[in-house]
Amino acid sequence: MPLSSRLPILLACVVALGGCAGHPKGVMSPVAVSNKTGGSKVDMLVVTSRVPSDDPATLFTGERSPHPYLTDISVSIPSDSKRKAGTVQWPKKLPPNPDTDFAVTRVQQLKSVDQGRTWFRAHVVGGHALVFVHGFNNRYEDSVFRFAQIIHDSGAKVTPILFTWPSRASLFDYNYDKESTNYSRVAFEQTLRTLANDPNVKDITVMAHSMGTWLAMESLRQMAIRDGRVAPKIDNVILASPDIDVDVFARQWTEMGEKRPKFTIFVSQDDRALAASRFISGDVQRLGAINPADEPYRSKLEQAGITVIDLTKVKGGDSLNHGKFAESPQIVQLIGQRLVTGQTLTDSNVSLGQGVTAVIAGGV
Repeated sequence: MPLSSRLPILLACVVALGGCAGHPKGVMSPVAVSNKTGGSKVDMLVVTSRVPSDDPATLFTGERSPHPYLTDISVSIPSDSKRKAGTVQWPKKLPPNPDTDFAVTRVQQLKSVDQGRTWFRAHVVGGHALVFVHGFNNRYEDSVFRFAQIIHDSGAKVTPILFTWPSRASLFDYNYDKESTNYSRVAFEQTLRTLANDPNVKDITVMAHSMGTWLAMESLRQMAIRDGRVAPKIDNVILASPDIDVDVFARQWTEMGEKRPKFTIFVSQDDRALAASRFISGDVQRLGAINPADEPYRSKLEQAGITVIDLTKVKGGDSLNHGKFAESPQIVQLIGQRLVTGQTLTDSNVSLGQGVTAVIAGGV
């Protein structure tokens, strides 16, 4: 069956699986927060290759900008007694109620890279930077709230940097989104290079999800080809549910050269979003859906020294099983307390519960 005939069927299946988002859109207008809410806040620097919307409620569209924008954003998160870890409390109506909802409390556009450096110096946490890249079908606000949730629930002692690329946030725009990651490769590479050249930055962890892993891998590969290696300060790369053809990943990995960061990959064989991606991508296995215990994957991962954590037995927070890395409290805490600090995982010292097994490829 040709792709033109298969695509409507595929999208109908994904819509049925994923359902519809039931929260209001346009939550980026700042609201006041009382000290009585008892919650916490996450400050982040957001870099985007999106076009501004000229609407304070959305800030940026899903279209492509020829140059990046930097924004200082603060997100208020309800107290832990009023929310379940691993979830984003979207408001049921606007404006958000900071006592019960995630809410934006500050938005400030930065006009230069120097202002970005000043922001980092004011928010430095041990010199550790965590750079997050979202996946397919994300509005600007989706990525902001999800990253705020990850930072809060992980307890990571890092300075949060979000890179959000131009997604139209529509299931019917998969190809547009994929091309937008290609469009954003230089902007993301420049973001990583700027961080790596900043004397206040000691080390960088890159964490990417879904289609965002393609952008991360391509930018790191591009940096390695341009400079002869990935910047030494980029210590760790975490790929969650990577929507990458396994053959292409192998080539990207090889072309980074010998001096690579540590790699950790979260996979799940019940990821329905990646099954859909495989369906429209020539029936080639997606990296995020492999069984790392099977050959040839096991031997190749051992040779490469890549750590793979299999989340297949972890209960997902949605019917697509595509966001387990952020929705499971144990996994989020593993990211924040172990992986971003560069700790090596072994079968004997990883206890995640819920039947999760860590498949360790030697040499990490």
